[in-house]
Amino acid sequence: MTDGETGRTFRLAYVPGVTPAKWVNVWTERMPDVPLTLIAVPAAEAVRLLRDGGADAAFVRLPVDRDGLSVIPLYVETTVVVVPKDHAVAAADEVTIGDLADDEVFHPLDDTIEWTDRPGLAAFTRPETTADAVQLVASGTGLLLVPQSLARLHHRKDLTYRPMTDAPQSQVALAWPTEATTDLVEDFIGIVRGRTVNSSRGRTPAPAAEKPAQRKAPKPAQSGSARRGAPSSRGVPSNRRRKGNRPR
Repeated sequence: MTDGETGRTFRLAYVPGVTPAKWVNVWTERMPDVPLTLIAVPAAEAVRLLRDGGADAAFVRLPVDRDGLSVIPLYVETTVVVVPKDHAVAAADEVTIGDLADDEVFHPLDDTIEWTDRPGLAAFTRPETTADAVQLVASGTGLLLVPQSLARLHHRKDLTYRPMTDAPQSQVALAWPTEATTDLVEDFIGIVRGRTVNSSRGRTPAPAAEKPAQRKAPKPAQSGSARRGAPSSRGVPSNRRRKGNRPR
């Protein structure tokens, strides 16, 4: 941490459906002196919040306008269709786009899935939010396709969801203003990428302290005869040892 960051709070924004708890817990353990503030933000406003300086980093849903931003894609979510529990689709384990050809499908204004051709029939209205669309599905007026985490977020007892096998998927990423890549941002990137606490996190690591060289014990000095290859008395069999003078 630099001196200019001492006492700062790291501000992390996240869009609906993203659960940052596991990363926040690691931050709390590693950076107890730097509080982390969570900011819930609608998906459509996350990039603007970053550019306005309202957050240091944010979990966003791709695609986003990357101008001036650094982005690390993290994971892809399964797209599911949300239906009333008594709908025919609820009897299937998986659903294809063709299965929804005769159903009205809501397209909320905050939709985060990038569609080329939307499945099913256009519903009678475009709800402002995904939460509003879920309410309309519960009333039996249409279906809704969303990332699985949003289906879980807006869970209702009278609704269920099934995975779509051939629909576009939503990708979650970490984004931050490139020109504001502080040491705290680097620390959080390291946490998201699973780096250990001893990792350099992209910084230049401090040189490790050099260990004193181990001195080898000096070899015992050899006698001149030993250096010339003369045999030593060590190890000579006892019956070959020199005897004293024989009595005359």
